[in-house]
Amino acid sequence: MNSKMRIVVNEHMDAIIEQWIEQMKEEKGERFFHFMPQHLVEKTSREFTALMTSNINEGENAVNNERLDDFTEKVIRFGWSIKFVNKAIDNFASVVFEMLEDEEVITEQNLRIFMGVFTGWINPLRESIIEAYAIKWEQTDTLQKVALQELSASLIPVVDKVSIMPLVGTIDTERAKLIMENLLEGVVQQRAEVVLLDITGVPVVDTMVAHHIIQAADAVRLVGAKCMLVGIRPEIAQTIVALGINLSDFTTTSTLRRGMQEALSLTNREIVEVE
Repeated sequence: MNSKMRIVVNEHMDAIIEQWIEQMKEEKGERFFHFMPQHLVEKTSREFTALMTSNINEGENAVNNERLDDFTEKVIRFGWSIKFVNKAIDNFASVVFEMLEDEEVITEQNLRIFMGVFTGWINPLRESIIEAYAIKWEQTDTLQKVALQELSASLIPVVDKVSIMPLVGTIDTERAKLIMENLLEGVVQQRAEVVLLDITGVPVVDTMVAHHIIQAADAVRLVGAKCMLVGIRPEIAQTIVALGINLSDFTTTSTLRRGMQEALSLTNREIVEVE
């Protein structure tokens, strides 16, 4: 049965791919098959069908792991969700089943036997693909989080002796540790004398966030630099006062511009207009 199925599937591969693409285009919310370049859709479709037929072309229950890794990594980059991958497998199985019926490989007489063979072909592949997708997605998600965290707490040298760390988004304990590490390492490397912590993009400053900021400022002071808190919006200032948070030990300004002027003053410089 497998031999007969393999021969028919391979002989009608182009027709199977064409019908599969048409079915995928009809999926609700589908974007890849409508908007990606045709050559890319064709290449990805052939890679998918090659993967789906690998365990009937390359041996019983064998799944080509290298091909599996390449494919899952690629479709994650293309934005395929795990639900979409599962639907792609369902549509492929449906197209192949109809093709085998049309070619009379599947008949009323052998339907029960063939269902066992068909299930034994598709189900192990589905499990392998979903498992590989989940592992690859977790790896990609972890790498993206690390990259985002590094970018979200970087110390930027603006002028000699003055550096800025712009903070955007919420600050939790894990990110506070990263801010502290990058801040101290950056101050030493850049030989900064004044550091501006810009919280313009921080939506909420509560007791916990303020505690982390105060700790960071104290640590900067220990390595011989001065820390300023800039970008304090009126609503943030009200929250700080209402919570009774004491920020009197370091300079604060409402905008980055004022903070920069103060930093230049502390390093015996000023901004002058040139005619």
